[in-house]
Amino acid sequence: GDIVLLAKPVTLTEGDRVTLTTDVPVATDGTSKPEKLLYAVSVPPVHGQIEHINYPGVPIPRHSQLDVVAQKVPSVHDNSHEAGKDSLR
Repeated sequence: GDIVLLAKPVTLTEGDRVTLTTDVPVATDGTSKPEKLLYAVSVPPVHGQIEHINYPGVPIPRHSQLDVVAQKVPSVHDNSHEAGKDSLR
């Protein structure tokens, strides 16, 4: 089936962190088990990283929709002074 991913921009400044919630990325594949969906970070943010709260400081390459629902996945800015937009895929 088709997978639908809805995402909203999140603004982080130097040193900020924001916990990803289903208000930011939320996906569905048409099944009744969205918690089994996995996100893979193929292009991480340039000025930070995606982490799991159980492993602070360690970038993670993937996480589940269940991790997002449980608010266990923050995006962390790396304290660089670089201005401009950043993104992840």
